[in-house]
Amino acid sequence: MFTVIKGKKSLKIPEYITFTNNPKNTLNELLNEFKPDKVAFLVDENTKANCLPLFELDENADLIEIKSGEINKNLDTCQHIWQSMTDLGFSRKSLLINVGGGVIGDMGGFCASTYKRGIRFFNFPTTLLAAVDANIGGKLGIDFNGFKNHIGVFQDPDAVVVCDRFLATLPERELRSGFAEVIKHGLIYDAKYYTSLKEKTFPDFNWNEIIQKSIEIKGDVVAQDPREGGIRKILNFGHTLGHGIETWYLNSGKSLLHGEAISIGMITEGYLSEKTGLITKSDLLDFTGYIQKIYGLFELPPLEEILPLMQQDKKNVGSEINYSLLEGIGKCGYDQKIGLELIEEAFDYYENLK
Repeated sequence: MFTVIKGKKSLKIPEYITFTNNPKNTLNELLNEFKPDKVAFLVDENTKANCLPLFELDENADLIEIKSGEINKNLDTCQHIWQSMTDLGFSRKSLLINVGGGVIGDMGGFCASTYKRGIRFFNFPTTLLAAVDANIGGKLGIDFNGFKNHIGVFQDPDAVVVCDRFLATLPERELRSGFAEVIKHGLIYDAKYYTSLKEKTFPDFNWNEIIQKSIEIKGDVVAQDPREGGIRKILNFGHTLGHGIETWYLNSGKSLLHGEAISIGMITEGYLSEKTGLITKSDLLDFTGYIQKIYGLFELPPLEEILPLMQQDKKNVGSEINYSLLEGIGKCGYDQKIGLELIEEAFDYYENLK
């Protein structure tokens, strides 16, 4: 699916990704190509109201509706999706069209990949987070017993269709959440990209250009390591602590979006990068200041309460927690072992920014 470039880097968009200004026409072209026997759209209450009208569906179109939010990315919702596909008479030649953000892309793809051992699915990402990150790279899954993305599979969508018209439906907080992954892509892989982001004021970007560049970066990393055995782990910068914090908020019933948690993770794991001698103090101050300017600062959970959540991180080996840490702006390493004392210091560093 991906073109791997050797030598001088020249990034390319994965073949299954299409950019469009007309989701209806692009979908019709894809349906003519794949010729499914049945089709259904997976939506939540938000994408049903704000995004589905762009497809101009007739009243007989089959919809599977779920409730929005990470809290609903679980087995109970999967059972509803599987039962709905069963009730619609879906066969192995049927097609699920996921219209939504990361939750719908993750869960819809997971349900499609496991229904009758796998049917085709398309993703129409309607959030910045889904367009630049969640829908790229074939990671699918759901949360389980309070652990984020604990159950899942690797499977690329048959098509991802990116349309920036969907972004106009987003509250700015959701747009900002997705932008955390954009910042991460620059920090771990492309210093010039990161610098170009700082030269503009959020949210005054050409979002098509941003989405394309971030997809190129993530696609290139995934091409080298589809199953996350090595370099793909750099995409987890900010996510070891960030996912633990996000899960704590979710389990506590408090509001924190994915990108907001990752903004905390990038600052705290940036501190770990500096304390272990991988980056300079000036680099740390540079990007932590930029992140703080966009996101502000959030309440940190008690460290002892997120440690059990971090023990379930999928990068871990045995009982050791592995981190992906910066080795400079635009470069990242992985499988770094960090002691509890330094993690406590990283939390203190974040708190002292307030």
